[in-house]
Amino acid sequence: MLSKFIKSVGPTPGKVTLDKQRGRSLMDAYSSRLESLNALKNTAGKVRTVGFELEFSGITFRDTARVVRDTFNGKVTDETAAEVCVKTDHGDFNVELDWDFLKTMAANAGKAVDELLHPLSKAAELLVPVEVVCPPLPVTSLHILDDLVEALRKAGANGTEESLIAAYGVHINTEIPALDAPTIHRYLRAFVLLQWWQVEANDVNLARRISPYIDLFEESYIKVLLTREAPDINTLIDDYLEHNPSRNRALDMLPLFAEIDADRVRATVDDAKIKSRPTFHYRLPNCQIDDPQWSLASSWIRWCRVEQLANDDASLQQLGDEFLAADRPLIGVDRGAWVKRISRWLDDPT
Repeated sequence: MLSKFIKSVGPTPGKVTLDKQRGRSLMDAYSSRLESLNALKNTAGKVRTVGFELEFSGITFRDTARVVRDTFNGKVTDETAAEVCVKTDHGDFNVELDWDFLKTMAANAGKAVDELLHPLSKAAELLVPVEVVCPPLPVTSLHILDDLVEALRKAGANGTEESLIAAYGVHINTEIPALDAPTIHRYLRAFVLLQWWQVEANDVNLARRISPYIDLFEESYIKVLLTREAPDINTLIDDYLEHNPSRNRALDMLPLFAEIDADRVRATVDDAKIKSRPTFHYRLPNCQIDDPQWSLASSWIRWCRVEQLANDDASLQQLGDEFLAADRPLIGVDRGAWVKRISRWLDDPT
């Protein structure tokens, strides 16, 4: 079944670009193919949702809000010097100037102070990225974001390559199929086995690689995940917090774990930015919104490789055993060799 899944949607995407039509069709194809993996719906029988976050510069956040409003025939309902909410039939799109100090000041300011912040926010847009936080959308409706990406590009949005100091990226918040330990364990194992390949396939920008925001999981934690036999949820959370007491991971699990046990999470990582939600917070891909050949499909497809492996018990076990067997004293696993191994598996997962 998995080999048919791969062949039906084309070759493994690596450092490639996708034209708009192909991006739309591939996003639809990969979303629908989740059904063949029995991963399209959650335990309540509803189609899983995905929320995208896009970071970029080049246009003001108010102009960005207007683009969102016009694209989805929405309505601006809340507005400060740093945040705008656009209500649409698809849900609320939040447009933010991604500067914590400015957002906090604007949220707490009275009218007079808020007016003083507008010139500051305008100046900040030269250096601070604008972020569009999309509402959770059904997996089967993700193609509607193609029109938004194109409209933002035409309005002048610039992506990752335009900044040497800002690590612009795309975040993908995919709803987990079930909030239970076996499911979480499967997805975590799948991600850690694929993370090095993901960096290469996404061609992650150097500025983003050296930033502290998308650190990969250390091999010590990978070994814990691969050697645990049916851990319960408390063990999963405790292991994660011991090895990753930070939001700065390519796959940030703190929001999901906080959804399950917020007190346990906050006892180790007391960060107001942790928002409880039953989703993975995957933040590795670049945002190349200024490239006419780029679409969100490329990022979504590569996340779906995690879905693929997480729902293939035989391959998950085999690759996990191979990773552990490849470990060398003091040196660890050869990263380049492992990326090649994953590429071979993706070409022929049988």
